[in-house]
Amino acid sequence: MELQSSQGEDADVADDDFDPWGDGKIDVSDTTPFIPPPLSLPDFLLHGALWGALQLARDCHFEVLQLLVDKHSNDLFPYRFAILDAIPLHAHPMRYLSLFPSVNVVNGEEQRQSRRSPREQDWVESEDGKSLYFLALPQDLSDYIHLPTFGLHSQPSSLTHNQLQNWYKARIAQIEAEAGLTDIALELAQVAASLGVSGLEHLGEELSLLSRLIYDAPRAQEQNLVDAAQWSLSRWQSSDTQTIIQGYLKSSTTETISDDIRRLVIPYLYVLESRLERAGRPDANLHTHLLYDYILSAPLEFCLSIFDASKPVNPSSTRIIRNDEDLARLALARLYSSDELDQWSIMSNIFECLPEWPTAAEHQHDGDAEAETTLASLTEFVQPSTTRSNVAPPQDLFAFFKPLLSTALSHALDILDVHLECGEILARWGVAAPLFWFLQSARDERQQRAWATRMARRPSFGTYGDGNGKGLEDEKGYARLLHDMVKLVGSTTSLARGAFRLLGRLEVTKIFFAGVLGTGRFDIAKKLLSNSQVKKLGPQTIEELCLAASREFYDNAESGNLHSGDMKLAYDCLSVPPLTDAIQAERSFIEATSKIYSFRVTSRPGILITPIEIRLIKDRLTLVARVLSENEGAYKYPDVILDLVYKLGYPKNDAVSEVKVYAMLSDSALQAEDFENAAATTERMVALLNQRQRLSPSSFANSSSTNESPVDEAREVCWHSCYQLGRQSEYKDAQRKMRLLGHALQLCPSENTLDILTVWRRLEDDTMGKFQEDREKDGRGSRGVNGLDRGSRSGALATGSLRAQLSEYAASAARPRLLDQGADAAAIAAKTFNRVAANFPLSLRGMRNRNSEDDGTPRSGSPDVGSQARQAISRGWVG
Repeated sequence: MELQSSQGEDADVADDDFDPWGDGKIDVSDTTPFIPPPLSLPDFLLHGALWGALQLARDCHFEVLQLLVDKHSNDLFPYRFAILDAIPLHAHPMRYLSLFPSVNVVNGEEQRQSRRSPREQDWVESEDGKSLYFLALPQDLSDYIHLPTFGLHSQPSSLTHNQLQNWYKARIAQIEAEAGLTDIALELAQVAASLGVSGLEHLGEELSLLSRLIYDAPRAQEQNLVDAAQWSLSRWQSSDTQTIIQGYLKSSTTETISDDIRRLVIPYLYVLESRLERAGRPDANLHTHLLYDYILSAPLEFCLSIFDASKPVNPSSTRIIRNDEDLARLALARLYSSDELDQWSIMSNIFECLPEWPTAAEHQHDGDAEAETTLASLTEFVQPSTTRSNVAPPQDLFAFFKPLLSTALSHALDILDVHLECGEILARWGVAAPLFWFLQSARDERQQRAWATRMARRPSFGTYGDGNGKGLEDEKGYARLLHDMVKLVGSTTSLARGAFRLLGRLEVTKIFFAGVLGTGRFDIAKKLLSNSQVKKLGPQTIEELCLAASREFYDNAESGNLHSGDMKLAYDCLSVPPLTDAIQAERSFIEATSKIYSFRVTSRPGILITPIEIRLIKDRLTLVARVLSENEGAYKYPDVILDLVYKLGYPKNDAVSEVKVYAMLSDSALQAEDFENAAATTERMVALLNQRQRLSPSSFANSSSTNESPVDEAREVCWHSCYQLGRQSEYKDAQRKMRLLGHALQLCPSENTLDILTVWRRLEDDTMGKFQEDREKDGRGSRGVNGLDRGSRSGALATGSLRAQLSEYAASAARPRLLDQGADAAAIAAKTFNRVAANFPLSLRGMRNRNSEDDGTPRSGSPDVGSQARQAISRGWVG
């Protein structure tokens, strides 16, 4: 109503001032805008001072509130904390500083505000006046004033210092936790300290440092807008120092990291040192320890900025790392624990920031020895184990470098320089190695050889361009690769720890040339033969490298076809060196492999044999046996099969292998029942054996020798083949079978003579019986005019002729034994005669019986069987 009346009065004034003859404008220069009071008089009179104070506190009308508190101090003092709690958490404490309780320095308790001079009490404040609008004062004023969240509590007496301290802590915690206003909480802590409340210094420090993290760190405000609960006092108090340092520098960049450390991290570290000093536990190394831990775990680009700000040439007051030796140790530990493969420029720039110590000449040798000893121990230290991964922790490495003094550190930095240069070379060719690898492989030739092989076989020519972004993968590019690989060997000085130092230049050149061959760049390899460094290898080494590369391609080939895949590479690789016997032998073996593959030879049912299986077979004649067994009709091409044998590595003058091949061919023809081909092949085998015997008679030992010679093995194969074909009943050529049996009789050992003669006798009986049957069927068995049996006479004559012919076969088969024997012919003839003639009566007994079958007794003029055999064989030997 009061507001409406005032508005009506303003409207009347406006109407009175209105000039209907004017321009419609009203002069309001003297008018003052009406501001309604925060409380209306009826409400204040109706609800009382406490209600008014709570309303003013809630609405942040602190000046009016202060007036009200001063006017009604007796009534409002018991509810002073309820009034403070009603103030919003976001309100700045300095705006209502006079409302906060303070501490009396005399008695250490809460100081009650001084009361103003007493005033005359209004009637409405009297008990009679209150009775008109308060029948009875409610016990819970929060329901009455409709502010249930304030939780009103009466505290009529003054609080002790501890109680007051707890209230401030609770209020600070509430502001920080519920509102997230660390700066307001910090202000309240400072207000409490100004009002004499002690014991909040630690909390104030925490809030001050936390406020720096929240408000002063890079992009802190943006981060807190995204996640307001990212950092809080509770999280701060539960976090370790490294987590807090990481929080300070989370959004730092390479440009700001140094300044952020100076203005955020270093003050925080100094606060920690001060706390330890106040606690009686001073730690002078805490600052450097925590800062060094961060640097050792920081990204390399951050480390570069920190090291750049810590250069020895910078003023000491601006340097982050002020100790030169610590600067070198940190760099060594951080770089040698790095597994980055593409940060070589940053690592080199870090090296440029490190100090240099002049070394006196008399201490040069001692420093070298100390550095060598330290790095030897470090090499052992960085080796991976079951309890540690490949990379050693930087903190451990820093502790390892800690005892080194400036002289040893200087030499260690020289070695680091060499390793960085080697790392850049490896990265340039696409085979980068982490820096700690140079330590791990410093005494391991195997690792160095493996990396050199990798470099030679997988070079990247992208860095050596032609100006158009294309790499030079020609002779010039490979020459540069060889130059860099030799450079990685280093010099002969003790400090030059090149990546390939243990290999030597000649060995690196071998690895390089083998790598060129391994990549299939045979055109480049031929051109590189004129390179001065490659020439140092010599023809023999180049031949060995080409053979090794070819065999590697061969062993990895999945197909035996020499016109495609790895097998073609294996064949073409042999065109790089000059043609030698070893190169030609390997080329022939590849050609043989291709032929075997074309014959579709299998290792298992349905699976073709692989080249590596062919190479691993010890007796390669078994491959010929597979070709013949799995390809019908292959026996008809003995020249092709023999050529395959020669290409498999058997020499052309090897009688044993050739005889075995002929035996396989004969057996294959026999299996196909091609007896004529089998017989021709067998006779060719016998002729070959006899020819080699005449050319090299001394190589043929007695077959009865206990130690069987290769020739004995060949003779064994030969007579078995002759015997097998000669005993075949399906083969009808009796004369050829008798000749084959004669060859078998000639070549077999004495213990097998009886078996062959038994077959001979059977063949002889069958042949004679068939001859008689044929004569009888022709009708020639009638008697002549003289009363003689024509058939019997002609049969006897024929039998005698056949017998002589068979004896001639036996003699002719045995004749080669005496050829070219000279004075020993008689002895050999006698020995052979005794061995053969001893069994002759058994085989010729049937003939003798048939010759006397007319009367059952031998004919009077018939010669003795032994004599006939002796004469027949003797004629064969001497004829």
